[in-house]
Amino acid sequence: MAFEGLASRLQQTMQKIRGKGVVNEADVKEMMREVRLALLEADVNFKVVKDFVKRVNERAVGQEVLKSLTPGQQVIKVVQEELTALMGGEQSKIAVSNRPPTVIMMVGLQGAGKTTTTGKLANLLRKKYNRKPLLVAADIYRPAAIKQLETLGKQLNMPVFSLGDQVSPVEIAKQAIAKAKEEHLDYVLIDTAGRLHIDEALMDELQQVKEIAKPDEIFLVVDAMTGQDAVNVADSFHQQLGLTGAVLTKLDGDTRGGAALSIRAVTNTPIKFVGMGEKLDALEPFHPERMASRILGMGDVLTLIEKAQMAVDEDKARELEQKMRSMSFTFEDFLDQLGQVRKLGPLDEILGMLPGANKIKGLKDMKVDEKQIKHVEAIIQSMTKEEKIHPEIISASRKKRIAKGSGRNVQEVNRLLKQFEDMKKMMKQMSGMTAKGKKKGGFKFPFM
Repeated sequence: MAFEGLASRLQQTMQKIRGKGVVNEADVKEMMREVRLALLEADVNFKVVKDFVKRVNERAVGQEVLKSLTPGQQVIKVVQEELTALMGGEQSKIAVSNRPPTVIMMVGLQGAGKTTTTGKLANLLRKKYNRKPLLVAADIYRPAAIKQLETLGKQLNMPVFSLGDQVSPVEIAKQAIAKAKEEHLDYVLIDTAGRLHIDEALMDELQQVKEIAKPDEIFLVVDAMTGQDAVNVADSFHQQLGLTGAVLTKLDGDTRGGAALSIRAVTNTPIKFVGMGEKLDALEPFHPERMASRILGMGDVLTLIEKAQMAVDEDKARELEQKMRSMSFTFEDFLDQLGQVRKLGPLDEILGMLPGANKIKGLKDMKVDEKQIKHVEAIIQSMTKEEKIHPEIISASRKKRIAKGSGRNVQEVNRLLKQFEDMKKMMKQMSGMTAKGKKKGGFKFPFM
């Protein structure tokens, strides 16, 4: 999860004060010392940390908190609200031009993932907002970038405008916008050149492209793993170009997260999107309040619901519900559902979005092995159609054949059959739950 180290430290600190019936200034002072250390360890800008701690401390020792019925929870509420404010307060939505197309300039240094992010953003605009984007290859100094964008366009079945590497980026941008108007496309995403470092030539060129393209948005793509350097880069680009937003990449990686918490506070540039993986659908709108909840272990149900709405087939979901009610759920259905769940993202990340999931013993260290999931799929795919529908007919000889066909052993086949039967029993119990909502037993996913 993003901010994993910071989240762990803050959750431990919050837990100490959560259930306290009485909270005094000494308790708040001790908690804020821990919060300060957690933020500094996460590589948050020192001045940002100082201001944050001061604001929380002032509110947390106020009479309305210390004299409330649940002072511990009130203090946590203050921390959550200030953490949300630190990251921007509320979601900063992407612009929509009154006179299409909406033009977005994608800028940043080499290695931040700018070209890939351009493809991801185009994919998100089409899937989530039903827009028609045009990708523009304007990085003429790196032929590989042009080829990469064209490849992304093919993968996404999306138009890419390119004039090769012998035409100026200014002319490419000009012609691309004219093309988008002609074909009634909604968005123009210009993938501009990057450098290994900021220099005058780069900024001059970007300012020329800005002048001709008149972009509605200028997004800085920045690698969250670069820590404080990310803030310095953002500040430099913002002073030269007037950024309208930042897109943080690699937020799913081993990052301390300080860049995300500092960029908004230092540059006043909102974080608009975050990259949460390598796949082309692994880009999410940035919601400060949701991220604050995730950091403090309160879950993020809204993002989970949005992921499900984009990934899950509603007709199949209704059909599955009927099968669960009638106890006709088969291995074929299970295989199909496994595929839909995987579309949502890594299972440990999905579970982390559930409120209170951080309190479940062992969940923090749980890593779902992709190989194990593939082993389960291989076993099911080695069954005949009849065996998938009626697993009770699977005899010892059939188990040997399935094990051989899937490259697994008979013990694994037995374990999957047993767990599938447990799951069906659980479904029966759930469908027969009493009005009080009591149920027995539980089910452990075959790949956990």
